Amino acid sequence: MPYAEDRLWFDKYIEAAKVIIGPHLLCVSSFEIDTTQAADLVVFTAKNVTIACRLRREGYAGRYPWDVTIRAKRDSGAKTELSKITDGWGDWFFYGHVEGEVIGRWFLVDLTKFRAKLIRGKERLKLKMIPNSDGTHFVSLDVRNCPDVVLASSHEVPA
Repeated sequence: MPYAEDRLWFDKYIEAAKVIIGPHLLCVSSFEIDTTQAADLVVFTAKNVTIACRLRREGYAGRYPWDVTIRAKRDSGAKTELSKITDGWGDWFFYGHVEGEVIGRWFLVDLTKFRAKLIRGKERLKLKMIPNSDGTHFVSLDVRNCPDVVLASSHEVPA
């Protein structure tokens, strides 16, 4: 599917993704800040946090409940999400499954930890390359092989 069509579909769910991700950017303020500055919550802003997002169309969550797929190769040679991630871009990766009109099953992945796993123990990740009929290829990561890279999820990740 062309990027423009994919983007139109994805944009229907961006507000729902923000609702899920947002609480992970908030921290409860310290006692001192609460009592002296009238702030109960603090937005986590050590630096700008960049978040890559990928949503799967309906029907995949049941078949691949623990998989996170990342575009790893294009036959055209265009840069992929995995190459951008390995180049150091992105802090978090939100991966969700659309169910009806909502985002059902989802994972929020710490890309710094994921990159460390790629460097130090790629074989433990057991990444599988999956070709698509449209000239793209994905790697599939089963989060049960590395639950420590998952910051949050809709379902508890078994170790």
